[in-house]
Amino acid sequence: MINPPGLLISAPASGTGKTTVMLGLLRALRDDGLVVQPYKSGPDYIDPAFHLAAAGRPSFNFDTWAMDGDLLGGIAAQRDGADICVAEGSMGLFDGVATRGQTGFGSSAETAQKMGWPVVLVIDVGGQAQSAAATALGFKSYNPDLPFAGVILNRVASPRHERLTRVGMDQAGIKVLGCLPRRGDLKLPERHLGLIQAVEHTDLEAAIAGYAAFLRENVDLDALKEAARAGAPMAAHPLPTPPAQRIALARDAAFSFTYPHLLTGWRAAGADILPFSPLADVAPSPDADLVWLPGGYPELHAGALAAATTFKTGLRKHAATKPVHGECGGYMALGAGLTDKDGVRHEMAGLLGLETSYEKRKFNLGYRRAVLAHPMPGFDSGAALRGHEFHYSSILAQPDAPLADVFDADGNPAAQSGSWRGNVTGTFFHLITGEVA
Repeated sequence: MINPPGLLISAPASGTGKTTVMLGLLRALRDDGLVVQPYKSGPDYIDPAFHLAAAGRPSFNFDTWAMDGDLLGGIAAQRDGADICVAEGSMGLFDGVATRGQTGFGSSAETAQKMGWPVVLVIDVGGQAQSAAATALGFKSYNPDLPFAGVILNRVASPRHERLTRVGMDQAGIKVLGCLPRRGDLKLPERHLGLIQAVEHTDLEAAIAGYAAFLRENVDLDALKEAARAGAPMAAHPLPTPPAQRIALARDAAFSFTYPHLLTGWRAAGADILPFSPLADVAPSPDADLVWLPGGYPELHAGALAAATTFKTGLRKHAATKPVHGECGGYMALGAGLTDKDGVRHEMAGLLGLETSYEKRKFNLGYRRAVLAHPMPGFDSGAALRGHEFHYSSILAQPDAPLADVFDADGNPAAQSGSWRGNVTGTFFHLITGEVA
């Protein structure tokens, strides 16, 4: 297996423009004739779909909190055939959880260090000049063992602003890899979980091409290529095995949050993935062994889902004899009802008694460790799973038996236990992997 050089694009905080930098860089490198392998550090479904559009290769998540060395190695192996790897960080560079007595566990910095990739820090210099160098120097010095390539200055107001900011960086010994002038059209549209989904962007290809042209004009691409280092050697391991042979997977604007490493592992092990669209009122394949409803945005399409009688009839028929599993949005769709932000209740599949509401938003965010009290597809009772939870819904009723004992990253009990009834299981957490004993 080849070991191509790589970089990690990060920032001091969210909202600094690192995703638009990432997309422009992926496309610019691809336009230069390089085969670019994108990655995302941390639990995120939305950014990897944008990465795929920019790079032309599926993007995979690294998660150093949830994944052991074998799984990280299996995901690292997806770089085979690439000329360069580019990973995008999440939140700020050192932001993670304070587990195992250390801060930043599961952070982008930890991903960069494990992979051996230098960090490129995107700094929003709006409202400051030489002071930005103190921020950059602090990030460079915080962990001296972390390879640091330099900075890209974003939202630079004028040539004078750039000159002053560069003076500070020169004094601090920080390499400037690019300066991006302030432009209002570089912001990607967002909603409450982050960016809108790539499939919803009305002109994504034109936007990415524009980002690439902008980076080519204002960033030293050759210096970035030179800064990239070969990744740390990691043994390739198989990705997670499938929970069934023939898996009917809901796939549309309401249900799209499935980790690429899971689907790739399932297919590599010989499973047949059978996509279907509940929003188009399509029933799952009748010869599927398992129906899997991933997370997404069912609350934005609750009326259409309530009216999808062919989908719901087929789902109920399947559940009478074979397993069905839902994650987060898929879990809500398996319930009795979903109340939207306007207070209107929509009837869901009714395979579970779960009632959820978005009328009063409640933020639920964090890593989850779940010990199953009842089997779910692919895992026996007693299995420990790792995943994450990220939604704004409230539980109004959950009358069914709990599926698992669920804990946050620090081992504190979490309220959302999931539930099961007959052949149907559901969780609010998104599965990343099962723990290795």
